[in-house]
Amino acid sequence: MGDRLLDGYDALLFDLDGTVYRGGQAISGAAAAVAAARADGTTVRFVTNNASRSPAQVAEHLTGLGVPTEPGEVSTSAQAAAAVLAARLTPGEHVLVLGTSALAAEVTAVGLTPVRTADGVAAVVQGLSPDLSWNDLAEAAVAINAGALWIACNVDRTLPTERGLLPGNGSLVHALRYATEREPEVAGKPATPLMDESVRAAAAHRPLVVGDRLDTDIEGAVTAGLDSLLVLTGVATPADVLAAGPEARPTYLAADLTAITAPVADLEIGPKPGWSLRLEHDTITITGDGDPLDLLRALCATTWSAPTPPHLGDHPALATLGLTRR
Repeated sequence: MGDRLLDGYDALLFDLDGTVYRGGQAISGAAAAVAAARADGTTVRFVTNNASRSPAQVAEHLTGLGVPTEPGEVSTSAQAAAAVLAARLTPGEHVLVLGTSALAAEVTAVGLTPVRTADGVAAVVQGLSPDLSWNDLAEAAVAINAGALWIACNVDRTLPTERGLLPGNGSLVHALRYATEREPEVAGKPATPLMDESVRAAAAHRPLVVGDRLDTDIEGAVTAGLDSLLVLTGVATPADVLAAGPEARPTYLAADLTAITAPVADLEIGPKPGWSLRLEHDTITITGDGDPLDLLRALCATTWSAPTPPHLGDHPALATLGLTRR
């Protein structure tokens, strides 16, 4: 593997919300990082759990933010959900769509018939839409209780925006879970359909998953057996990373996407120069000085290897990371 993170992978599978942009604002350094990957000849794929927009709309949005993108470089959970439906249903069958016209178009593209009422439907597919109403949820509850197949594009609890975290599709999925006492099949991350499709579309042999969420991006990478880079520009916090279980632990950790051109050794979870950690009596004693993110990488290695979650000793750098003594 080369010295730079970028050198060790033939494709980068970028998450979008919270990783490349927040709502209508590009995250600092993201456009330059994507441009660096392209200039290096690395395949770029944008893999999003957000099912509310078509690949063409996503590409247009990215291009407007300074990240020139073709629709064919985008993989969405709407596409993955439609593929799951196509594999389970007969062509022409009716599917109740809870979501935008972009999700309905993906259902049509696989030979199924999108509808908006519960009568005679074979399946329900649920994706994020700002216009979703109680009436839509009621129709879905009727169909699900009648035995319709239920596919959720994703179960993200929140959606990062320039205004902060807003309710995601998973919050609305939970409402139907509560109402029907049923569980959906999930197409998006961390489930495998979207991840598998994005790897296939990228023709990748050694892809790197890049994202801001432990419960979708990183867990999806672990499930698929892929390396991952967690960036702290969206949902995950340093405290979340320390508390992550084996199913959601990243290979690398960085502040933002500019890290893809940094040396691999700088980004790996593990001991770091300048920091000394000693685990004694369920407490990690911290000495040294340097980059607080290096401290976090070292803390992750020590914490994850401990038999029970340890307490953190006092050190001024913990405040920089938003970590309080526990």
